[in-house]
Amino acid sequence: MQLKEKIFRLKGKVQHYAWGGFDFIPSLIGFANTEHKPCAEYWMGAHPSASSDILVNNQPVSLYQVINEDIAETITDKVFQQFGELPYLLKILDVKDMLSIQVHPTKAEAIKGFEAEEAAEIPINAPNRNYKDRNHKPEVMVALSEFWLLHGFKQEAALERTLEDVQEFNIFLPLFKRAGYKGLYQFVMEMSQEDIDRLLFNLVKRELRKKEYNELTKDQPGWWVAKLFEGKEEIKNIDRGIFSIYFFNIVKAEKGDAVFQGAGVPHAYLEGQNVELMANSDNVLRGGLTPKHIDVTELMKHTSFVGVTPNVMKGNNIDAIEKNYPCPVPDFGINKIELNGDDKYGSIAHSLEILIVIEGAGVVNSKQLNMVIKKGESVAVLPGQEYTVASSGHCLLFKAFVPVTDK
Repeated sequence: MQLKEKIFRLKGKVQHYAWGGFDFIPSLIGFANTEHKPCAEYWMGAHPSASSDILVNNQPVSLYQVINEDIAETITDKVFQQFGELPYLLKILDVKDMLSIQVHPTKAEAIKGFEAEEAAEIPINAPNRNYKDRNHKPEVMVALSEFWLLHGFKQEAALERTLEDVQEFNIFLPLFKRAGYKGLYQFVMEMSQEDIDRLLFNLVKRELRKKEYNELTKDQPGWWVAKLFEGKEEIKNIDRGIFSIYFFNIVKAEKGDAVFQGAGVPHAYLEGQNVELMANSDNVLRGGLTPKHIDVTELMKHTSFVGVTPNVMKGNNIDAIEKNYPCPVPDFGINKIELNGDDKYGSIAHSLEILIVIEGAGVVNSKQLNMVIKKGESVAVLPGQEYTVASSGHCLLFKAFVPVTDK
């Protein structure tokens, strides 16, 4: 396909996972959710399972297809040689109910895991399949609202305090002192369901009672445990993911704050809306708080068993209107662009860039075109294109790109 332009409107794909909200994404991208489906994620990229479309001569064409037909023009030979594809996937998330406890593998481990499951002839769409591709899945999120998440194990002293303060966990303190994070986590993740129910039943009841009497806040594990069980008639088959809520750091990100999550760091999103940018992968090893496949053995193999102090990034100012959130991976970069009044943003795309408007509207200009982009609309800019974005009022955008270097 011959591409005459270098800037295209881009239409993403909505994912209707059960944990998603009903209003935020429909309101953002402008569609009536008449079927009242949960709208969890909006994908912008070229993932083969849900590629975005770009509008070529007002006709939707798969970005995945366009890239494969003209690699040099769309993502550059250099990016293809390094990654074999557009290496990132940009998303908008609306988290109504907490996501699964999860860990992502390194690239080397993803390759080994994928090839082992291929050799075992496990279908790629099988529910018990861990590795959907050969890629790692580092990710960064930037909060669009107050956002809550679990991120990494608490530091040693803090986790010891938790084991002391929660009556049901007192029995784990000698184990933690003797066998460390891995010994503790392996023990609780391999407990029988009967033992879990027996141990946690009174804890869940107590947290429900505290939340009912407004004795809990969101920075306390009990608030999230109670949220899990509110409205349920019975407390049974208690999810082992509850241990993680107590053992991991609970992190609050304000609007504009960012958190990067690398391979091995256990985490889970709890509540809120964000922009998420990740390597182009769907490899997730789950450990609880989900009806999906849980593989404790595989999870343990790839988890980083160290205490973590979460790094909530405010971003680094490039200038008065653009801010970068540094990510220690070559697959992707993300910038926030905020225009007010007479501000104008100018750039030359060094990789395929995707921009999405979160608030307001702007005009994208190049020598060939000027295009109005409003809230929820996105564009793809091909490498080598010089362009500007201007706004007569307030306009908030995020830009995803590959941080191409000459090295």
